[in-house]
Amino acid sequence: MTNPPGGDGGGEVFRRVAAQLRTAMSDGTYTVGSLLPPQRELAERFGVAKDTIRRVMNELVGEGWIEGRVGSGTRVVKVQRVHPGQSGGPGLLRTVVGETFAADHVTMDVFSLTAETLSGHLAEQVRRVREGEISPSSIKVRLLLPDAQTQMPYPSPKDGPGDARLAARMHELSALHSELIRTSLEGLRRERLVAEVSEEIRRVPLTPHAKLYLFNGTTALQGYYKIVERRIELADGEELDTIDVLGLRAMLFRYVKDGDPASLGSVFVADSQEWFDSVWDLLAVSDA
Repeated sequence: MTNPPGGDGGGEVFRRVAAQLRTAMSDGTYTVGSLLPPQRELAERFGVAKDTIRRVMNELVGEGWIEGRVGSGTRVVKVQRVHPGQSGGPGLLRTVVGETFAADHVTMDVFSLTAETLSGHLAEQVRRVREGEISPSSIKVRLLLPDAQTQMPYPSPKDGPGDARLAARMHELSALHSELIRTSLEGLRRERLVAEVSEEIRRVPLTPHAKLYLFNGTTALQGYYKIVERRIELADGEELDTIDVLGLRAMLFRYVKDGDPASLGSVFVADSQEWFDSVWDLLAVSDA
């Protein structure tokens, strides 16, 4: 059902549409230089009001994903970047998540700001399980996210004191994608498509400066959050010039554990896992 004009353009619907478009640009559905469909077509495709699509477009312009020119449409100008020495192109995270889920026993440990990127890629793997493309015997996901009490330096107004609405907006986004991850994985358990499914989300009093993914004890991806100036539109329509971070286009570095325990990849994976486990056990609190 299409939302009425002026509908939930700043809430869950807005965030869902923005997340799906970011994923489509990251996974190669819309490549750099390609045009996005017209706003009317996007509104029909997502079943939302054109005003919601307009606000999503403004958000993506502010994040540097797209640019719009009168008479030329809306063109993709950037996608998620990766280290040039790594395989997988702009979809490196998608590739590694896909490789991880091809294993019989899947484990993923993730530390990030909102889990927005991860939720889209996990949804794709859940679809693959349901369609019989892959059939893991077990899935275990542990997700570390900042707690709501930690005062973080971003997002914050560019000028003037902090604004509680910006922190609330970020934590709402985090809660949305955490719930999407939890619901999608629990669905596999309820439908008995995977024998063992475990997902746990904990909150920690830390501000992430980088995102960290650990896969099956053998592979790590790390990407720094880029601090930028950008304009954010709040749910009430007010726009603020802010200091924020962009994680969806973070350059990702891949490290792989090999037969040499002293190699860079082996040391990085082992040390990162030890760090994650220590934070999980000693600092984090369950996200009830």
